[in-house]
Amino acid sequence: MINTVKDLAAEALFVSCLQPSEDPSRTAVEEAITSMILLYGSDGCAAGVATEFGDHPDVAVRRMRWVQTELAEVVTMGAPAMR
Repeated sequence: MINTVKDLAAEALFVSCLQPSEDPSRTAVEEAITSMILLYGSDGCAAGVATEFGDHPDVAVRRMRWVQTELAEVVTMGAPAMR
């Protein structure tokens, strides 16, 4: 179950407009994930990832590495951010 949630969060962040160059805050990452899940749902996020890997695999690999790094930082920080 936890892996499914992590996978969905990764897909949602991947399809978001956030860019590594923005050095987004933890709150921005969490909000982007939530927004994309609400906007596209789990199937839509997965489809967006699949499309990018099919169309631009070299760029998609770099973006997914960034996504995984961002998610690891969010997870290691513990409880949800205070608003």
